[in-house]
Amino acid sequence: MNKYAYLLREIYEDSTVTQRELADTMSISLGSINNLIKDAISLNYLYKDGNKIILTKTGLDYLSPFKVERAIIMAAGFGSRFVPLTFETPKGLLEVFGERMIERQIKQLHEVGIFDIIIVVGYLKEHFEYLIDKYNVKLVYNPDYSTKNNISTLHYVYRYINNSNVYILSSDNWMRENMYHSYEPYSWYSSIYMEGNTNEWAIEFNKKREITDIAIGGTDAYVMYGPVYFSKDFSSVFMPILEKAFFTPGSDDWYWENVLMNEIKKKNALLPSMHINPQPPNQVYEFENLEELRAFDSKYKEKSGNVALELISKVFDIPESHIVGLRTLKSGMTNKSFLFEVDKQSYICRIPGKGTDVLINRSNEYDCYMAVKDLHITEKIIYFDKESGYKISKFYEGSRNADSENFSEMSKCMELLKSLHQNNIKVNHEFNIAERIDYYTKLCNETGGISFEDVEDVHKNMLVLLDMLDTMKSKTCLCHIDSVADNFIITSDNKIKLIDWEYAGMAEPVIDISMCAIYSYYNREKADKLLESYLNRKPTSDEYKKLYAYMALSGYLWALWTVYKANVGEEFGEYSLKMYRYAKDFFKEAMKL
Repeated sequence: MNKYAYLLREIYEDSTVTQRELADTMSISLGSINNLIKDAISLNYLYKDGNKIILTKTGLDYLSPFKVERAIIMAAGFGSRFVPLTFETPKGLLEVFGERMIERQIKQLHEVGIFDIIIVVGYLKEHFEYLIDKYNVKLVYNPDYSTKNNISTLHYVYRYINNSNVYILSSDNWMRENMYHSYEPYSWYSSIYMEGNTNEWAIEFNKKREITDIAIGGTDAYVMYGPVYFSKDFSSVFMPILEKAFFTPGSDDWYWENVLMNEIKKKNALLPSMHINPQPPNQVYEFENLEELRAFDSKYKEKSGNVALELISKVFDIPESHIVGLRTLKSGMTNKSFLFEVDKQSYICRIPGKGTDVLINRSNEYDCYMAVKDLHITEKIIYFDKESGYKISKFYEGSRNADSENFSEMSKCMELLKSLHQNNIKVNHEFNIAERIDYYTKLCNETGGISFEDVEDVHKNMLVLLDMLDTMKSKTCLCHIDSVADNFIITSDNKIKLIDWEYAGMAEPVIDISMCAIYSYYNREKADKLLESYLNRKPTSDEYKKLYAYMALSGYLWALWTVYKANVGEEFGEYSLKMYRYAKDFFKEAMKL
């Protein structure tokens, strides 16, 4: 720590500061402060003017290498512990006492003369665009935000951090008092003292406030909490180390703090010290979940402004504050869902995904639920809106998804499908795969086109299969269509439920087997085994042929579906490639028979 720079910074900000106040701030004795001031005066950094201590031009020049150049604000993540609010609004754009958290930090930075501000965005990135006009910030996109931790965020702003004096901030922090400065004399990590057990980054430090060890979790410890500052000497050594870590296999789940922890544990002599910057209670807030935000800002107790919470409040006739235990579930490909509790019972609220209104007929889905309700094979529906697609259903504690690699379980799932098909339940709409392929092709062409180079040839092959199936038609019945293993729920009492009927309609039964096979990424051998399990016998040549034809057509259908979703801003990684490959490979398998 450079004590001269620290002293000069404090006097630069307040020339009326007393020696005792300086001693308290800098955590050194009053005698040491008096000696430090005398030395600074002798070096022409300071001079006295009555009760004031004034910074000279020489002193200001001495401070110049410590001037903060810019701030990086990390805002790429989803904020899963704040669902359902973060389904609509990035966490950093949530308001606390009527002010957005990220805007509060930007204003605090402006107050100390820091205007070069870079915000790293990812999830709902468009929501941050207005900040460019309002505050003249820069936005940098992190394309890895959904697959890698915040080590990737610093990677994508490497050039703004390396060899720079820079703040590293989180968009969702809230600081009561402004803790930023025009000049910073050393690198630091904001810290608070936590009593009892904690899962935060616990730190040890020496008398110079230099961090000597970091551990994930601890007891009665100071923890890393809030803003961070990298000095130029620190960033120039640390950032190349972080870059190497970013490209190291297995680092996807790392926070940038993992890299710091590893280097400190190694006692890397080349890495300048990172110091603790202890903060008083009630200064720095990192809201962990909606419950903490509710406790801090009463607005969120009853009037969150969130559509889903308002709906749950109305359905159960309770105030929003009675909706607890909010947590995200693994997002489906069509919708987003979250878990919540009311009166100690858990429920799932489904929120229709982007573009769903042109893909799903919610009235048809509702009709399917009503048609099969006496079979007791679906989840228990508490609320269903046929217009919006919002759904509230019972959550089965202790339940799990079926395992597509466990053929004993999949056989039981096939028994459930077969019982559904054999009940000959009818609804007034069909799932016509030829019509759906035409429709999804139209949607793709209207929103940016289809990027597969050989799509015209593959489409012609699909027409061949459709013509072939026309000559092999069998009786239709209500089919689930979306028979992925994740939609088969095995309850704690070992019963099987089939959930999410949004694509269901009248179709040939074998389509459910085909869909299940491609969703499970089965090869031909496993697909054959699945059909044999469903039929409980050896299939005929035509039955295999029909299975393969529907696997090819279904793969093509969902490849188009994924292309459309990508065209409107939702990516699903390699899923489209896998589905497109089913279209090609199983066309060949069908044509062999």
